[in-house]
Amino acid sequence: MSKPLTLVSFDLCPYVQRAAIVLREKNVPYERIDVDLANKPDWFKAISPLGKVPLLKVDDEVLFESAVIAEYIEETQGPALHPADPLSKAKHRAWIEFASSILADIWTVETTGDRALFASKVATLKDKFARVEAVLDRGPYFAGDRFTLVDAAFAPVFRYFDVFDRIRDLGVFAALPKVQAWRRALAARPSVAGAVVADYAERLMQFLAQHNGVILAREPV
Repeated sequence: MSKPLTLVSFDLCPYVQRAAIVLREKNVPYERIDVDLANKPDWFKAISPLGKVPLLKVDDEVLFESAVIAEYIEETQGPALHPADPLSKAKHRAWIEFASSILADIWTVETTGDRALFASKVATLKDKFARVEAVLDRGPYFAGDRFTLVDAAFAPVFRYFDVFDRIRDLGVFAALPKVQAWRRALAARPSVAGAVVADYAERLMQFLAQHNGVILAREPV
């Protein structure tokens, strides 16, 4: 009998959340082990080629990179979260990469002390979400009624803004009603809610405080 899957994670990592959401959507039992990326244990460094999370331990094998992990779970566990049509599937994979580009922009928004760079990244986020608005249809999810891997990729993106909104409204979703509705639908999904620790918001606020970037400035940018 195969061992239960083990997800090696970090409490704030959005890419870990993707894997956790997919596992939960497919009702796959798994063990989750959190590591301190600021003080990586030797066993973790030995099995993580890039020194990053997530990792998925499958028996005696280790997978790394969230997209690879999600695809492995998709191919080995039902129900399917990708469309069957090859062209539609390819387009979904492209939007997953688009979500990753948004996460890179969010990292700068979280951490930078450069006001001009901060404003530039917020403008970039507005433009990117406007592009998402243009491709969304009737909802509630990216592809309509079906929850897909695209939804699993974007749910951690939106979760950041749940915390950012406590500090200030960045205006990223202004005049984007479809994106706003999608954000609400994902937040209500049990797999999304359960993909993080209970005090995730407080931990993210502590992370922001440690970096003391522009996002915490009281005056508008």
